[in-house]
Amino acid sequence: MNINGQWIAFKTIVYREIRRFMRIWVQTLVPPAITIALYFVIFGNLIGSRIGEMGGFDYMQFVVPGLIMMAIIQNSYANVVSSFFGTKFQRNIEEMLVSPVTEVVILLGYIVGGMARGLAVGAIVTVLALFFTDLTVHNWFVTISMVFLTSIVFSLAGFINAVYAESFDDISIIPTFVLTPMIYLGGVFYSVDLLPDFWAGVSMLNPILYMVNGFRYGILGVSDIGLIQAYAMLVIFVVVGFMFSLYLLTRAERLRT
Repeated sequence: MNINGQWIAFKTIVYREIRRFMRIWVQTLVPPAITIALYFVIFGNLIGSRIGEMGGFDYMQFVVPGLIMMAIIQNSYANVVSSFFGTKFQRNIEEMLVSPVTEVVILLGYIVGGMARGLAVGAIVTVLALFFTDLTVHNWFVTISMVFLTSIVFSLAGFINAVYAESFDDISIIPTFVLTPMIYLGGVFYSVDLLPDFWAGVSMLNPILYMVNGFRYGILGVSDIGLIQAYAMLVIFVVVGFMFSLYLLTRAERLRT
């Protein structure tokens, strides 16, 4: 298949993925927005007024970047893991693997589909946040690049989970027991500077900490993590995640039944 044919295949996969979550937008876009809005009310308005300032900002302003990033992470991951596992479960993936479409194109199609849902929910949450606090972007390049790199990382993570999953229960284990604790311990609701030295050091092993703080720097101009460290962490995860996902897709041992 020539380049034009590969491009058409890529657009078809992306269109299918976007149409998939947009067709049931009441289930894919509305619930995350409502959940994050509740976080705004509870942690921002009710608890935040008692906490006061954090990092030189009102607590509401401090947590908003983390909550936006949390929405992007969860939905980028969820879209790919559910979509690709469904394709694998129904054995439609076998038709794609024997077609002239390259594995790179297939993988990129699912990644962009996951990014589309993550960014869509992130945009909705950002608009909702404006009803609770004032947001001014400190650095547009950092803000946008952090969002895109993070959505790529967790789209790839969702793909890897889907490849290894053998049942629908398996695609809920990682989000529940791994992803959610990492998010809550990733500096979304607090500054690492508040932690004792030991736990601050442990937190440095959490990759989400780098993503949240990088994005927070883009919005507010403050971060617990060096910007170069945050970018290095994200780039490493993107490269390693993409190469490993491509290896799993090319090898296809867990995809053919």
